[in-house]
Amino acid sequence: MIKVWGYESSSNVQKVLWTADELGVPWQLVPTGGPYRGHKDASYLAINPNGQIPTMADGDFILWESNAIMQYLVDAYGPGELVPADARRRALARRWMDWQLATLNGPAGQVMRLTVRTAEADRDPDAVAAATESLNALWLRFEQAFGDGPFVVGDFSMGDIPVGIHAHRWFNYPIDRPDTPKISAWYARLGERPAYLQHVMGVLMPGQT
Repeated sequence: MIKVWGYESSSNVQKVLWTADELGVPWQLVPTGGPYRGHKDASYLAINPNGQIPTMADGDFILWESNAIMQYLVDAYGPGELVPADARRRALARRWMDWQLATLNGPAGQVMRLTVRTAEADRDPDAVAAATESLNALWLRFEQAFGDGPFVVGDFSMGDIPVGIHAHRWFNYPIDRPDTPKISAWYARLGERPAYLQHVMGVLMPGQT
C-alpha cells in the first residue's frame, strides 16, 4: 500500500489516486494541505521541502511532484498499462501531461479563482471574461489537436489523466464555453471509468460547498 499526503479536491492529488486505482494499487490518504493544513509543518517539510502536495511514500521511498508520482506508479505497478508501447505515442502521452502543467494549469486556476472561489456578487465581469477567453483558447487548441481515437493517444493512457481532471472542472465553471464535440465525447468516455467517477466527478472543486 502506498501512502499519499494531500486532500481529495486537489487536482494534483486526484492524478495520483486516479492512476493508483486504474492500476489496482491500494493507497492510504493522509489529509494534508488545503483545509487540513499541515503542509508547512516541520514533519511534512522533512519529506517534501517544497511544502506542497501531493507526496507519496512507497515503503521507504518518498517521491513528490504529481506527474513524477504517476509515472513511478505506472513503471512500478503497471508495466505496459497506461503507457503506450510505441515510443512516439508514449512521448505524446507525456507531452499532454507536461502541457497540463506548463500551459493549461495557470489559466484554469485563474478562472477558478475568479469564479468558483469568488462569491458571485464580488466577481469582476471583465476579469472573468478575459480569463475565460484565454482558457477557452487553450481548450480549442486541444480540440484541434485531438486525433480520431477515443482518447488522447488512441487507447486510454496516463496522458488522459491530468487533462481529464481539468476538463471536468472546465465543464463545471460558471462560464460560456465554445462547442467542442471531440472534447465532449472524450469527457463522456472518461465518465464511464469508475476511478474518474470517484476521484474527479464525485469530488467538489476547491471553493465549492
